[in-house]
Amino acid sequence: MKTYEASAKTTEEAIDAGLAALGVSISDVTVQVIDEGSKGLFGLFGSRLAKVRLTVKETEDDPLSLLMTDKPAPKPEKKAARNPEAKSDKKAEQKAEAQPEAKSEKKAEEKSDAEKPARPPRQPKPRQPKAEKAEKQEKPEQPEQEKKPLPPKAPAKPIEKPVVTMIPAEEVVADSAAGKAQTFLKELTRLMGVDVDVAVGNDTEGNVFVQMTGDTLGILIGRRGETLDALQYLTSLKINRGQEGYTRITLDTENYRAKREDTLVRLANRMANRAVKTGRKVSLEPMNPYERRIIHSALQANEAVDTHSEGDEPNRHVVITLRK
Repeated sequence: MKTYEASAKTTEEAIDAGLAALGVSISDVTVQVIDEGSKGLFGLFGSRLAKVRLTVKETEDDPLSLLMTDKPAPKPEKKAARNPEAKSDKKAEQKAEAQPEAKSEKKAEEKSDAEKPARPPRQPKPRQPKAEKAEKQEKPEQPEQEKKPLPPKAPAKPIEKPVVTMIPAEEVVADSAAGKAQTFLKELTRLMGVDVDVAVGNDTEGNVFVQMTGDTLGILIGRRGETLDALQYLTSLKINRGQEGYTRITLDTENYRAKREDTLVRLANRMANRAVKTGRKVSLEPMNPYERRIIHSALQANEAVDTHSEGDEPNRHVVITLRK
């Protein structure tokens, strides 16, 4: 029996070298791997060559071959299985074997799916017109609650304008309330540097009314009549000082009181309309008692709103609210 040992970097190269040295093919020998070898660390340190032993098979004419028939023949296939090429061939065979099975399973599934009754195609739902959708979305109309009529207001009391009788200048009594008011205002306007004529009069109740005329009356009126009201207040203090009864003093110039009354009536109606439109209360600017009384009187006949005063003097004002 002829043997040969060969060494190389890999097992395959060692087998090829042994076959070349013996001059035979792989089918004529049995291969025994003595050492598979090692590449070592990074292929530099501790590398070791692969080593194989090739044994030439005996022919049939060799009488010794009869003695070896009962012995199990070596299995070079296991050694050759370590070859990467042999591994890839085995994987390819397994894949090829698995493919027919997968195909058969797929065909069986397709067959079972074909046997199942086909589902009818889904029919699209008919689209409803937008108008119908809007009708569905609309909430059922609730019956409107009938509003109870509000009780009628008390009849409006118009502001009674007193009848005033003016007193001629030569007939004014100095010790009377009208005479004291005339004297006080002449001196006060002189100190203010305003040259005016002061005329006085009385109504049926003895209240004093003063009418001032001149060229610089704007100074006496002031912003929204504030100066005129201040002069009226000072005159009232002067006249009623030390008196048992109370005498009302009213100052006017250039018919300002009548014009102011018309302005306040228009303002009251305009603010009442705003309160009705917005549904909210409306507060007016602070006013003196006389002007607040004009606002209350102007809206007394309005059935949609009520009026009342809030705050303390001098910031007391009229508030307009909706009737409930």
